[in-house]
Amino acid sequence: MTVTEDRPTAELGSPRRRKEDRRLVTGRARWTDNLALPGMLHLAMVRSPVAHGKITSVDVEAAKASPGVVAVVTGADIADEQGSLPCAWPITEDQKAPPHPAIAVDTVNFAGEIVACIAARSAAEARDAVELVDVEYDDLPVVTDMAAAAEGGPLTHPDLGTNVSATWVFDSAEAGTGGNVDDAISSGEIVLERTFRQQRLIPAFMEPRSVVVDPTGEQITVWSATQIPHILRLMLALTCGVSESKLRVIAPDVGGGFGGKLQVTPEEVVTLVVSRRLGKPCKHTETRSESLMAAHHGRDQIQRLTLSATKDGAVTGLKVDLLADMGAYLGLVTPGVPILGAFMYNAIYKFPAYRFACRNVFTNKAWTDAYRGAGRPEATYAIERMMDELAAELGVDPMEIRERNWIKHDEFPFSTVAGLEYDSGNYEAATGRAKELFGYDELRAEQRKRRESGDPVQLGIGISTFTEMCGLAPSRVLGALSYAAGGWEHASVRMLASGKVEVITGSSSHGQGHETAWSQIAADRLGVPFDDIEVLHGDTQISHRGLDTYGSRSLTVGGMALVMAADKVIEKAKPIAAHLLEANADDLEFADGKFTVRGTDSSLGIGDVALAVFAAHNMPDGVEPSLDAEATFDPENFSFPHGTHLCAVEVDTETGEAKIRGYTCVDDVGKVVNPLIVEGQVHGGLAQGIAQALFEEAVYDEHGTLVTGSFVDYLVPSAADLPSFTTDRTESPATTNALGVKGVGEAGTIASTPAVVNAVVDAVRHLGVKDITMPCSPHRVWSAIQQATSGDPTPADNPTVDDKELPSHNAATSEGTDNTGGVA
Repeated sequence: MTVTEDRPTAELGSPRRRKEDRRLVTGRARWTDNLALPGMLHLAMVRSPVAHGKITSVDVEAAKASPGVVAVVTGADIADEQGSLPCAWPITEDQKAPPHPAIAVDTVNFAGEIVACIAARSAAEARDAVELVDVEYDDLPVVTDMAAAAEGGPLTHPDLGTNVSATWVFDSAEAGTGGNVDDAISSGEIVLERTFRQQRLIPAFMEPRSVVVDPTGEQITVWSATQIPHILRLMLALTCGVSESKLRVIAPDVGGGFGGKLQVTPEEVVTLVVSRRLGKPCKHTETRSESLMAAHHGRDQIQRLTLSATKDGAVTGLKVDLLADMGAYLGLVTPGVPILGAFMYNAIYKFPAYRFACRNVFTNKAWTDAYRGAGRPEATYAIERMMDELAAELGVDPMEIRERNWIKHDEFPFSTVAGLEYDSGNYEAATGRAKELFGYDELRAEQRKRRESGDPVQLGIGISTFTEMCGLAPSRVLGALSYAAGGWEHASVRMLASGKVEVITGSSSHGQGHETAWSQIAADRLGVPFDDIEVLHGDTQISHRGLDTYGSRSLTVGGMALVMAADKVIEKAKPIAAHLLEANADDLEFADGKFTVRGTDSSLGIGDVALAVFAAHNMPDGVEPSLDAEATFDPENFSFPHGTHLCAVEVDTETGEAKIRGYTCVDDVGKVVNPLIVEGQVHGGLAQGIAQALFEEAVYDEHGTLVTGSFVDYLVPSAADLPSFTTDRTESPATTNALGVKGVGEAGTIASTPAVVNAVVDAVRHLGVKDITMPCSPHRVWSAIQQATSGDPTPADNPTVDDKELPSHNAATSEGTDNTGGVA
């Protein structure tokens, strides 16, 4: 285990403005769709309007005759070339996974699946020809309800004989990490059972997915708006039968991803296959409606939790039964997303017994996969809702019940009931600071006054005291979970003769600020000016090794690889500097970019050493003339950021409108490289977590049509819909990496959703409301109040998940269900 180094510097912790922002805000960004190659063709996809059907005929003659059209390609045409899209996470040995063709050959399994591809001389001509392709289908039974799918509904893939893809179980008694949960529950003085629904979400990244393939050289070059250029290269090679050495993948500037671009997409495979067939460069850029309909979705789970506790509120057991909707296929990490949450349902609390069971089921909907947080927001939501429910059952403040059960700061490192070791944390400090900034006691007093006066606008206070595992690694753990890849990351440092530095990282940025943060790290280690450092990434020809960006892993894994590479540069330079200074290497000290002979003022800058190495006129015997170094870091453990998020919501009991009045969060992400970047990540994460709580939901009708297929119906909040945030940090450095850093990219999303929903429910709990299904739209809140105060059964327009039965989650939101999900 590496102890955190205490090395205060001017660079680390400095709120530098991002290097990359100048080109982004001045219109000089390099987006994939900006590329125009000589002779390039444009592709458009013909997509199925039906959710489940046999393809009986595909008539492409009219499309072929359309102006500008060069070729029309069907699934039958490339059946032997397209392979099956990869799934890299078979969570069980008996997992059922159907073939996943990029273009459907004989059957379509969700509305939006590709059935043909048009190649034309312009994008407009390609889109026009889409309308001329005549596809006939024989309808098959459709299942969109995950509970019905799990219990014998129509089969999404009849050849599999079931809709259940896999069942995965973790039991603390069997794992040796805790007691028997059934015994804990049967002997519990208090036993609570609750069922929550995680609605289906759409990543809704700013830049739609785009891919360009140039097959005309000795090497095939692929430009893609992807989070994973290295993984994409490997998977395209394996899927399409191309030598990996003949593929170059470039991720230029990428306009957001949120997990939505952590995928090997049908469009990438189709563009590669079609460009090779035609021998010409090809581009495909999806429309926004295509993105909403056919890019993978996120969440979509039903969570049934049973919690036992003593009468004093000490938790004794937790059982989780999870139903997860895979959609029609298994994407790159689809089956593993719910499993990531399995290790986080216990959260920061000292549960002595725990069991998690998950069933993954197929439905006739777009497949689900990683979305910001990937499994951990779901777990945090469920347990934080349960802690509020336990507090209500006991009649105590929800904060008090958390304080009784959380891990104390002097108990770290702490081995959890889920088998993880939390290395560091201080939940008391983060919570104390958050309550101070929030005015917790004053708001509770105001809440009591409003309730006593019968104010139609009630005040709710929501709490989320969370932790998460991030920095997706280490490789041995991922291997034990049957994940196909590792968790390491690679970096290299090149010392140029001019004293400038090139940093090459296998972690690929799509908005996180790598170029700035990596420059700060390199400047700190090497003592080179910040502006003299160039960071290169996102090109497999330049960065030959890497595992890319997701799971808040860039800094904790990729940043550490950079630290190791930079330290190797210093070690390589040391004997050369000693030779030039005519000193013993053991007598040299390195600080602020200079080698100094201990006890003297004789020194030499690392830039001077780099120039001397370039000339190689005076090298020590047996030393190669190079300072360049590379390193691969595979961490021993995940990183565990944590924090306390507090939300104040005003609910108009006459209209159901829930308005956030104040939001305070205090996060602990260990040591901070750039507080400005951290602040931006937290703000962005909060926006997405709040969006799940109040606004967003992807809804399908009974025919499998996405009825929230545009931003008219899929409600992404704007800045005007969000409050100003009060943020702060405490600092518990990670003990498993030399930088002491933890992840931050997903923290805001993970913590904010339960904080907001807990606040909404808290505002109306005294009226008898115990739960409101997300998103907490005005109509759903109003309906919950009416149900609670009248005693009527749950209205259809405010669906909840019954503990005895798992009904359909497809009820529409009040914001509208117009069918705008047509094929673009």
